[in-house]
Amino acid sequence: MKRTSVRRTVIAGAGVAALVSATLTLQSASAAPAAPDPLTAIAAGALATDISSDLGSDAAGSYYDAKNHKLVVNVLDDSAAERVRTAGAEPKVVKHSLAALNEARSTLKAKATIPGTSWAMHPKTNNVVVTADRTVRGEKLQRLNKVVDSLGDRAVVTRSAGTLRPLIAGGDAIWGSGSRCSLGFNVTKGGEPYFLTAGHCTNSVSSWSDQQGGQEVAATQSGSFPGDDYGLAKYTADTAHPSEVNLYSGTQVIAQAGEATVGQKVTRSGSTTQVHDGDVKALNATVNYQEGTVEGLIQTSVCAEPGDSGGSLFDGDTALGLTSGGSGNCSSGGETYFQPVTEALQATGTQIR
Repeated sequence: MKRTSVRRTVIAGAGVAALVSATLTLQSASAAPAAPDPLTAIAAGALATDISSDLGSDAAGSYYDAKNHKLVVNVLDDSAAERVRTAGAEPKVVKHSLAALNEARSTLKAKATIPGTSWAMHPKTNNVVVTADRTVRGEKLQRLNKVVDSLGDRAVVTRSAGTLRPLIAGGDAIWGSGSRCSLGFNVTKGGEPYFLTAGHCTNSVSSWSDQQGGQEVAATQSGSFPGDDYGLAKYTADTAHPSEVNLYSGTQVIAQAGEATVGQKVTRSGSTTQVHDGDVKALNATVNYQEGTVEGLIQTSVCAEPGDSGGSLFDGDTALGLTSGGSGNCSSGGETYFQPVTEALQATGTQIR
């Protein structure tokens, strides 16, 4: 990798703009009303928050239908369904309430917190999907299956051929103590420049460089892992630090932070595998790494590999998450989990530039 590419990874983060156009149809020398813009994933997320607040316990999760540009809201009865239609979304009557699915998650946490497993509530299937990687076998797999069986159709077990792990490794990008991670987003605090990355990276590294064996450009200030997975480093060198993500064929300006929505098309950038796309599969996911449990993560179908840790998850100019870990790779496929960036910003007292 050229020196300039390495530095770009440090100053710009690890991030694709969408153009929305409308056409005007002229009829009888007068313009007809323009069709409304299609609902975006970010707008759908805001709408979902409003509808869920209004429905309370009658809501059972929601997801974005990217193909048809609409929000689907799970409800428990026809009365709630009508309220969803009135609010501008499509209702889907399902069997299990959020309370019932959260109770299933609590049972899993109490009885099946086994390294190599993860779980999340999937609104499209209205159940909790439990994933066991290839290290979960024998007595551990039997215990997991027994607990899931006790939950009936509220939960299901799937197997992963890979191994759940935080994605840190040696190579290039942001370096320290022989480890490599990827920068997530440049942020500010009190007017001073910082960057966010994964907490399992800052737990291992106190001094960061933009090349292996190079001079320090930033120093770790704080981090949280396990439990959460975010870390904060402060720039110590006079290094440019725009609010951008490296696309490896250009850059994407980052203007704001937002919450991910199930069904949303997202992009990840990292120093090992560069730029890859995928979908948000679930929110508030729990991952039981060998190093400990991390909760509240974004589960996606985006691939990642060691060294991509800390890298940016985004949708256009909106920052969404920091790469935590996952299973599989970008050759055979896999799934990756992300620390929500809004939580990291709040916890560290920082903001997107």
